[in-house]
Amino acid sequence: SRKVKIKSYKDLWHLVILPSYKEPYEVVKGAIDSIAKSEWPKQNMILVMAVEESGGDEGYPVAARIKEEYKSIFPNFFIIKHPSNLPGESPGKGSNERCAGVWAKDNFIDNRNIPYENVIVSSLDSDTVVYPQYFTCLAYHYLTCENPLRSSFQPIPLFVNNIWEAPAISRVISFSSTFWHAMNQERPEKLLTFSSHSMSFKALVDVGFWQANVVSEDSRIFWQCLFYYDGDYKVVPLYYPVCMDANVARNLLRTLINVYKQQRRWAYGSADIAYFLFGFMKNKKMKTSQKLHHGFYVTEGFYSWGTNAILIFVLGWLPLALGGDEFNTTLLSFNLPRITRFLLTIGMVGIISSVFLSLVLLPPRPPEHGKRKYIVMVLQWLLIPATLIIFGAFPAIEAQTRLMFARYLPFWPTEKFRK
Repeated sequence: SRKVKIKSYKDLWHLVILPSYKEPYEVVKGAIDSIAKSEWPKQNMILVMAVEESGGDEGYPVAARIKEEYKSIFPNFFIIKHPSNLPGESPGKGSNERCAGVWAKDNFIDNRNIPYENVIVSSLDSDTVVYPQYFTCLAYHYLTCENPLRSSFQPIPLFVNNIWEAPAISRVISFSSTFWHAMNQERPEKLLTFSSHSMSFKALVDVGFWQANVVSEDSRIFWQCLFYYDGDYKVVPLYYPVCMDANVARNLLRTLINVYKQQRRWAYGSADIAYFLFGFMKNKKMKTSQKLHHGFYVTEGFYSWGTNAILIFVLGWLPLALGGDEFNTTLLSFNLPRITRFLLTIGMVGIISSVFLSLVLLPPRPPEHGKRKYIVMVLQWLLIPATLIIFGAFPAIEAQTRLMFARYLPFWPTEKFRK
């Protein structure tokens, strides 16, 4: 058996890495407070908060204040500074996480001779709020899955921490992202690691930690492990949520800009296509069927991201408008509007389902928001057609076009703001 054998839960450790840039105190405190309220014993947790030196003087005082408040709860709470401008690194979450992971290995795990197999490492965004049983659930999956040392573990991201303060477009995009990731939990063979995720510390050490010079480090770590273990690696769905922030800035215009930039950064994960295609050619031990499966699914996904919404929008009327009399007399021109109507009807069913699910997932209504806000929460889904094109297809097309012309994007940290 390739399962991890432990005599007691006291032999299992959770290493939690929280990269920090310029997040405000309220955001980081919410994340730390949720970890403090988790059921997992704190003496078996290693909490490393990695503050970006490039963030100036904003990050470290926040981290120090929080450590002072929670030092009686977390006996193993550490703050480190990730130096800027290190050779071979680009500023971003990946280089920050790498610094924190290496530090934890050299200064805590190795010093205590803790077996790497007994450590689960979780990379959490600084706004990630976990439920009390999250680490217990994660430990259960780690100890019971088929091959935990060659598995990553993916929760469902719920972007609801500040959903009542978010503008309508930001709410629609946040819920749409949640629904997409929730559906993917039912297709584990297609799952990739995203944002806050967990994995065996042994696997992380084996592959040399996160890459320090990429933008989409969350999905890249999956490909690193897949190639290192010659295809013997997978993502295990946890079917359990973590809560994160919806995109909210100081004003509506800034929020819309940030939403676009965040979607563009996520779509920039298409840079992985060149990485894994090269890896497929180089690795001769992986099954051809596995290469075709992963290659087609990921490539088709990024292609659809940039094209589907636009195609559905123009498919019904553009050929009729540009085809002329000759096209308008064909059978295709007669059936095209009916096909489009059928597709839109299916889409309408999806929107109605989204309305219902979004209301179910809403956190309790803050007292400053009246009950009429629920009406807005329903009507906001009328924005979905424009949202899918402007904040879905367009940023995906830009990200892929930049890659095509070698106009590479640096890592852009999403602004965190609480009203």
